[in-house]
Amino acid sequence: MSNRPISVTIISLVLITSGLAGLAYHATDFKTLHPFPYDWLGIEFVRLLAIVAGAFMLRGSNWARWLALAWIAFHVVISIFHSLSQLAVHCGVFAVFAWALFRPAAREYFRKS
Repeated sequence: MSNRPISVTIISLVLITSGLAGLAYHATDFKTLHPFPYDWLGIEFVRLLAIVAGAFMLRGSNWARWLALAWIAFHVVISIFHSLSQLAVHCGVFAVFAWALFRPAAREYFRKS
């Protein structure tokens, strides 16, 4: 396996950090008043996916870069229902992820040996 590109390292760390921060932030949303907090579980699951994608991208797993791209694409779709500035930011982040994770150096890194 080739050396990991710095862009993959940065995106992986951003995913892990944002996933952990989101887990911690949304952990306070859990209320025992409702017996089935599906919305809370969904939010925590999405945060967990970010952590998994980041961790496995650091290990060179090709499926993890696709998960990372799907994760940010999901946020683009959700941000359609929010402000235009939030949509623009998520589209920009999606473009950066796509460029960084699919450029030649990253493709070589994720290629199976």
